[in-house]
Amino acid sequence: MPTNQLIHRRVIVTGGLGALGRQVGAELSARGARVALVDRAASVAIDGVEAVFGGVDLGDAASTSNAFGQISERLGGIDALVNIAGGFAWETLESGSIETWDRLYAMNVRTAAIASREVLAYLLRETSARIVNIGALAALKAGAGMGAYAASKAGVARLTEALAEELKDRNVTVNAVLPSIIDTPANRADMPDADTSRWVAADKLAAVIAFLLSDDASAVTGACLPVAGRV
Repeated sequence: MPTNQLIHRRVIVTGGLGALGRQVGAELSARGARVALVDRAASVAIDGVEAVFGGVDLGDAASTSNAFGQISERLGGIDALVNIAGGFAWETLESGSIETWDRLYAMNVRTAAIASREVLAYLLRETSARIVNIGALAALKAGAGMGAYAASKAGVARLTEALAEELKDRNVTVNAVLPSIIDTPANRADMPDADTSRWVAADKLAAVIAFLLSDDASAVTGACLPVAGRV
């Protein structure tokens, strides 16, 4: 059982109804946080999580702002944001589509930028606030067919660094985790012959995110932390 490092901390998790989002929500809730999951998908009840806000277009500033306002009202404020919303596509430049580059930028960078911008008014009211972004190890070294995805996740890394510098004297830390392959049902279906024991278990990644949200990580900002498993 995790220690209650996050008691009463009010946390928004975007992409909250995906496999990783649900795992992060459960982990943070178990550590005492009050969690609101936000997703484009329709709302469903999630045991142990205080609130779920579905039907939110995180690529749209007005939709995001409206949702965050409702969450702040319900939770009495916002202390932290975890940007999980995003997507993946594998295709080579030669045989792929330029539109894929635009789509992955919109899914991975734009959503994180909008959510971070819209949450700032709430975070800056607090004495110790956090933003954690989900990047990717591919942002450091891309393989064939990973160009569009890796470029978008490199954008998340640079957003993390720039925003950390912007906020470093204003009681908000901004960090990113860079996982390799996360062990999710979707990834298992896409790679049925892979050795999944080498991947990053979702609960282990959630624990790293929980650390970055905790008081123990107050001295860490602007970090892009590889969480590679044994890949």
